[in-house]
Amino acid sequence: MSDERRVIRRKGTTALAAEQMMTLFATVPLAAEELAAVELQRLGASEVTVVRGGVGFRGTRRLLYRSLLRLRTASRVLVQVGQFPCGSPQELYDGLRLLPWTELLTPDMTLAVDCTLRDSAITHSHFAALKAKDAIVDHLRDACGRRPSIDTQAPDLRVNLHLAKNQATVSLDASGEPLDRRGWRLDRNAAPLRETLAAAVMLHTGWDGRVPLLDPMCGSGTILLEGAAIALGQPAGAGREFGLMRWRDFDRRLWEQVLREERDGVRENLSVPVLGFDRDPRAIIASRENARRAGLEYTIYFDRRPFEETEPCGHQGVLVMNPPYGVRMGDRGELGALYRKIGEVFKRRFTGWTAYLLAGDLELARLVGLKPARRFVLFNGPLECRLLRYELY
Repeated sequence: MSDERRVIRRKGTTALAAEQMMTLFATVPLAAEELAAVELQRLGASEVTVVRGGVGFRGTRRLLYRSLLRLRTASRVLVQVGQFPCGSPQELYDGLRLLPWTELLTPDMTLAVDCTLRDSAITHSHFAALKAKDAIVDHLRDACGRRPSIDTQAPDLRVNLHLAKNQATVSLDASGEPLDRRGWRLDRNAAPLRETLAAAVMLHTGWDGRVPLLDPMCGSGTILLEGAAIALGQPAGAGREFGLMRWRDFDRRLWEQVLREERDGVRENLSVPVLGFDRDPRAIIASRENARRAGLEYTIYFDRRPFEETEPCGHQGVLVMNPPYGVRMGDRGELGALYRKIGEVFKRRFTGWTAYLLAGDLELARLVGLKPARRFVLFNGPLECRLLRYELY
């Protein structure tokens, strides 16, 4: 038996093993790992394990396809194809050469290799990625007489190499572009919020479409669009392409079946108001266009309105907002006055509501003048934030 076949049988994790359980990993923004784990458990994933920056799990090809379509807090989904000790560049090269690249890649396909590492003898990620690339193309050249081309922007096969404590894990990136690229947001305001963060905010609120939802500083509408899509049960990735669609073993028939099943469970509409306001007319135009592309133009109402003129649309509901932090937008002195005004509006107009404020600056958040009932840690890129919940009795 060849070395390649021994690797396949020992690991049992190649993307070509359609009926077998695969070892998978979802990369997740910091502090959203537990939310992603819950999403995966609801999809039927097994052996769900939370680590910093991601969630490991196991599942079939169907589960892989569902995770790409359904996950809202994950950035990427990786399929593990091999794992081996790696204490030197030669061990890295030899270990990569033994993996079954001819079953995953042809000389006519393009390739890219990404690398992350920590606590390993190899300390330079770019060097490790180049060594891995050399091993893969040498394997293909020996087997097929030709080598694949490199395309770092949009490859047919993106390989993820992770080195940790002299152990190499080799995976294929099933996502292509990051999963937060839902396909509907082309218009962005000056400080856009990633869709994965907006989804994390809405999952923390627990809003399910039974009471009104309001964002009085909606920007390009990302929080409301994610919230409405979650409440309606819309698949996150139904309108986009994924990297695995260019893999040799992509099962188009199974994909179409899974996509139909995911779309069949979508609710048609919500019976409560979902409202977004902003003082910037450009933000409202962008919000409406984003809603149209997301198929939610009749679900969410956007209008130009200053925050201080915001009124509740019922005796109870959920208010969620992401005011400026002073990092990229706004003058700090003006922001202090804004946060005081937020507290005044909460107390004066929104009795009976639950308000959520995403705070990137806790000093500014204290100026709201209300004690949060709960705090959730979230990251907006590298910036550590708090999602503050206020029960407005």
